[in-house]
Amino acid sequence: MPLCPVEITLALIGSKWKILILRELMHGTKRFNQLLKSINGISQKVLTQQLRSMEKDGLVVRKVYPEVPPKVEYTLTELGLSLKPILDAMYEWGERYKKIKG
Repeated sequence: MPLCPVEITLALIGSKWKILILRELMHGTKRFNQLLKSINGISQKVLTQQLRSMEKDGLVVRKVYPEVPPKVEYTLTELGLSLKPILDAMYEWGERYKKIKG
């Protein structure tokens, strides 16, 4: 694990896809297909890989319901939810940038 806190954060959420997954899950629990539809351009394979990585890192919880076909839901953990101020700051910065660059 890197010593620099910025490197640690980037290692956990540095991919474009992880940030967008976090954005969607900040609004609450979502099923896999809901995430797939709401994240423009992500493939099923990449979404699966990113969710597994985020689950391993403790940012996301995966809940499987014993149904046929299986129902799977993803929810942010407390650690994942603690990233909200970072996402909010990114949103605000992006809004300011849009105004400057028109």
